[in-house]
Amino acid sequence: MTVLQSRHRRVLAVPLGMAMAAALAFLPNVSASAAAVSPSAGSGDGTSLSYVVNVRPGHGTSERVQRAIERAGGSVVIAYDEIGVIVVHSSNADFAMLIRKVPGVDSAGATRNAPLPAQSTTDVGTPQVLSSEQVAQADAQATDGQDPLEPLQWDLPAIKADKAHEVTLGSPKVTVAVIDTGVDDTHPDIAPNFDAAASTNCVSGKPDTTYGAWRPSSTESPHGTHVAGEIAGAKNGIGITGVAPGVKVAGIKVATSAGYFYTEAVVCGFVWAAEHHIDVTNNSYYTDPWYFNCVDDPDQKALVDAITRASLFAEKKGTVNVAAAGNESYDLASDSITDPVSPNDGTPRDRVIDPHKCFDIPTQLPGVVTVAATGAKGLKSSFSNYGLGVIDIAAPGGDATAYQQPEPPATSGLILGPLPGGKWGYMAGTSMATPHVVGVAALIKSTHPHASPALVKALLYAEATATPCTDPYDINGDGKIDAVCQGSKNHNGFYGWGTADALAAVTR
Repeated sequence: MTVLQSRHRRVLAVPLGMAMAAALAFLPNVSASAAAVSPSAGSGDGTSLSYVVNVRPGHGTSERVQRAIERAGGSVVIAYDEIGVIVVHSSNADFAMLIRKVPGVDSAGATRNAPLPAQSTTDVGTPQVLSSEQVAQADAQATDGQDPLEPLQWDLPAIKADKAHEVTLGSPKVTVAVIDTGVDDTHPDIAPNFDAAASTNCVSGKPDTTYGAWRPSSTESPHGTHVAGEIAGAKNGIGITGVAPGVKVAGIKVATSAGYFYTEAVVCGFVWAAEHHIDVTNNSYYTDPWYFNCVDDPDQKALVDAITRASLFAEKKGTVNVAAAGNESYDLASDSITDPVSPNDGTPRDRVIDPHKCFDIPTQLPGVVTVAATGAKGLKSSFSNYGLGVIDIAAPGGDATAYQQPEPPATSGLILGPLPGGKWGYMAGTSMATPHVVGVAALIKSTHPHASPALVKALLYAEATATPCTDPYDINGDGKIDAVCQGSKNHNGFYGWGTADALAAVTR
């Protein structure tokens, strides 16, 4: 079977600084002399789209803006006044152009190309499901203190998580949220640590707190369930063990049934995390429909603005946001990248973008920890994005290449985790590396319960195992250099500040 190597990923660094911080700063207010919206709301083509309208935070949605939205043919879904982001539906093709002219509106743009609801299905691959025979074989090799499938988890000793568990499993006072495709909280590896009160469904752009709304349906991706188990799979004599098996985990569902992660849902997810005292969020996706959002495009700039506000709001409230670097082997520190997949809910075209002006969100936003993937030999995974000054830290994400196979008793170079319906299976990607870092951050928070997000991140980097550049990097052994790593042993484009270290997180 094929490996689930999710298209959802991450792309930048925590201390963004320099030109990046300036490029991602909030857009200036439209001047008071800007023209008022004309009453042309009837000019729509009947296709209903979702929009974000960004206004001055903390002052509520002014009557002038509300009236302008109505006159432009929009209806408000929800207004996040604390960050100044309004989610709007409209069938007026000119809605964004009109509303951007309104005094008090900082930016506005469509969050999608496909009409509501999105109908097309995204292929995220099929996980390798463990057979009953494989489960029995692993169980027979488990030693005292190990969960039955732990012998197959080469990734735990790779970050010293097995040694960390001898010190602590993490604190139940720490809660991690998986912002993803949904979490099956009925899985026996997840149920003991699941926090239903901190879970929700944000797909519409506003929280749906119906019990169980955070779960994926039987036809939806198992991605979020796998991620949740990697972080906090219980050490309970069943299945696998998570990196931080003593912490709580919540599910914030943000992916549509068609597999799209739209801006309004992601904004909702971060605000929910902020307001429910989430300590760490896992973000193993990119925000659809644009892999890279270019700030010289008014629609895409509005999406950057909205999610920047939401993620920084969560951090201000005490949340550490961690995201995956992506699976395309891009050098994110280069001067140009060809993006062939955007918009992925419309007609994709090859776009040559400047990664200093076009951003994968939320990965490349200020404060977000960006994670690259490594394989069983500790080298950058063949698919992992990289880039000096972009990657913050590395962790096991698996690799299918022959060179990166683990030592016995592990049998696969991929990452094992729970799947909906009480199953377990293998996946690979920076999506799988990210929950390892999230788990280590949760252990840091367990050890230092009063640590701020800035301190948690500083400890995460300082305690990482320095990992020098792989030079030359010929991962498939064909004599051709597959990627070039730049930087020093302590900070480089492949591994950032190093490989995550769970033991250091609980002993230093």
